[in-house]
Amino acid sequence: MAIVLSFLSIMALSSEEGSKISGEQALVKLMDGNARFSSGNASHPDQTFERRSELVAGQQPFAVVVGCSDSRIPPEVIFDQGLGDIFVIRTAGQVMDNVTIASIEYAVEHLGVPLVVVLGHDSCGAVTAAVKGGEVEGHLDSLVDYIAPAVHEAKETGNESELLDNSIDNNIFNIVDELETSEPVLSEKVAEGELMVVGARYHLDSGEVEVFE
Repeated sequence: MAIVLSFLSIMALSSEEGSKISGEQALVKLMDGNARFSSGNASHPDQTFERRSELVAGQQPFAVVVGCSDSRIPPEVIFDQGLGDIFVIRTAGQVMDNVTIASIEYAVEHLGVPLVVVLGHDSCGAVTAAVKGGEVEGHLDSLVDYIAPAVHEAKETGNESELLDNSIDNNIFNIVDELETSEPVLSEKVAEGELMVVGARYHLDSGEVEVFE
């Protein structure tokens, strides 16, 4: 019982303090960090002993990044952020389920985060598997099934040479739409102007993040 009460107390404290910046300002912070990283001038902020001490009492991240589990795109690195700066959720292909959406809701509702970035990337293995089709082993079918609508849309509107790239982008757009309309928490925050949900794509060669309009 004591553990539960402590957890609720921390949530209440975080909700009360929350993030002090807007979604637009949070996005600028992320993109400034990516500019440092992609140019080879990362500053590696908020990674000191003092920062660890500050975070003992609680966290106040300024953005949620929903990214792929691919080892080449750790959000804290490519956005040049540190401990306690961003709330990160990663699954292959950014695939959503109730647990991942609940994690986003926690960050938005209880930590006051004003921005969610859905971050896809070039050469995504999960999307590639969905494009190739056929049978997959184990639980991989859950990934392929989730991404399949994005591939279907790409086949209807694009040519074969652009199928993978268009499928990657469609998957990002579909997830953004899913989160913006997720009831009741996220959709209400979006409607009230308290939450921005944006899609973005990381380019492996340049290290740059492209934000979708």
